[in-house]
Order: sequence, then C-alpha cells, then structure tokens
Amino acid sequence: MEEKKNGKLSARSRTFLMITIPIVLLFFTFNTLPLIQGVIYSFTNFRGFGSFDWVGIRNYIDLFQDARVGASYWFTFRLAVVTTVIVNVLSLLLAMGLNSKIKFKSTLRGMYFLPNILGGLVIGYIFNYFFTYILPEVARMMGFEGNSMLANSKTAWLAIAVVCAWQSIAMNTIIYISGLQTVPAEVYEAGSLDGATGWSQFRHLTFPLILPFFTINLVLCMKNFLMVFDQIMSLTKGGPAQSTESISYLIYNNGMAGGQFGFQSANAVLFFVVIVVISVLQMKFLGSKEEQL
Repeated sequence: MEEKKNGKLSARSRTFLMITIPIVLLFFTFNTLPLIQGVIYSFTNFRGFGSFDWVGIRNYIDLFQDARVGASYWFTFRLAVVTTVIVNVLSLLLAMGLNSKIKFKSTLRGMYFLPNILGGLVIGYIFNYFFTYILPEVARMMGFEGNSMLANSKTAWLAIAVVCAWQSIAMNTIIYISGLQTVPAEVYEAGSLDGATGWSQFRHLTFPLILPFFTINLVLCMKNFLMVFDQIMSLTKGGPAQSTESISYLIYNNGMAGGQFGFQSANAVLFFVVIVVISVLQMKFLGSKEEQL
C-alpha cells in the first residue's frame, strides 16, 4: 500500500479512492440495502403496499408448513440436479472434441457459444413455440399423439431442463476448453509410455488436472439452476397446475402480485441461506478432492 505523503494521500491513492467509492455506494444501494430491507420485511405481514405489523418468525414457521413452498423446492432441486449433470457431461464431451485437432474448431466454438449470447427469455419463447407447435406436429406426422410437452405435468419439467441445458452448455464448454489447454502435452506423452489411452488416460491424467475447472462449473451450474426464473416465465409460468413453479418464480409471483411480500421475503432469505450452504459444501467437498490428487 502506498504510504501517505505529509499526512495526505498521494494523487494515485486519491484516484483509486474516487473510483472505488462510487462503485461501493452503487453496490450498497442496489444490492446490500434491498437485501437488508428484505430481511426486515421477512418478519412482517407486509403485502407490498400500505401498513404492516411485525409477526416475528411466524413467516419462517409457515414456510415449513406450506405445501406449495415444499413443492417448489422439490421441483427446483430436482431440476437443478438433473440439469447440472446433463450440462457438465455434455460440456466436457464437447470441450474434448473442440480441443482436439479438427478442422474449423474455432468456428465450431463460436457456434456453440451463440446460445449464451441470447437472453433466457428470448430462448424460452423460441422453445415455447417449438414445444407447442413444431414438435407436436412432427409427432402427429409420425403417427404419435401430438401433445405439447409443456401441457403435461410429467414432461413439462423435462422441457425446461432441455432449455436450461441448451443455453448453459456454451459457457461450461468454454471453461472446460480452458482447463484442457492447461494440461501439458508431456503428461500425455508420459502416460502413453505407461499404456494410458482412451478412458484410462481421461480418468487418471486429464480429469485430475482439470478438477478445479470441474469444481467451478459444478458450483456455478447448481447455483444458476437453483435460481432458474427466465425459462419458467417464458415456457410455463409455473404450470401446468403449479408443477413447474420454481422457488424464484414463486417468490416473484406471490410476493409481487400475490400480496405475500413479507412471507415471500422470508422465503427469499431462506433460499439465500440454502444456496450459500450448498455452494460452501460443494466447494469444501470438491476442494478436498483436489488436495488428495
């Protein structure tokens, strides 16, 4: 740290301070302050407007007795786990293919990254049309019953998982490619001398060396899919029969429009704690695996 000159900050330090203070103020105003207000509202019966009364921890107690909240947590966790597995498996396979010596690999990398450029709502509405009109028509042409996947509570969550995975694979693939490029060629040369090829080479050489990148992808995937919102909004709006109502969508829908601002604020606080705990456990478990290698 640069020392003070004559009891005053140097010009360089003042410049850094002038850059930092506005950013900190903006972060506090639009992130920290709403978080604090949400925690405060979670102890009230605030409806989003008008007066309110303090209810203590009643909202938190009611959360564990609300069947709709429980169903939303079950759906969200099921979607997050399934989609995280699909995304990481496919992303790693794509990364290994795009990292090999093939023609047009730079072009292919750009093409695979396109889904990540588009917004979640845009992609969701495009797939909504696909699942509602195109896919049922193709099914009828092949002699099957042409119903939309989004209209069936047993298949709607699979359609959402497909959309979430399709968009997320792009970024994860780029991260895995970055990891694969850090593996020295000498490692594979030494492994080939010991007879390591194919699956054996990947298991004992490649995967242990890219485990930090696997950790990053796994934590980010789980966090992002637990917070799924755009795809729910554009595909099903929580239907049919609230079977695809994610936690984030429930908080938004009932908190903003349903007059449960205080109750859903408590849900948001609980959800925040759950995400933090899951992320910490993932980092701790996968970090211990990295240390063992």
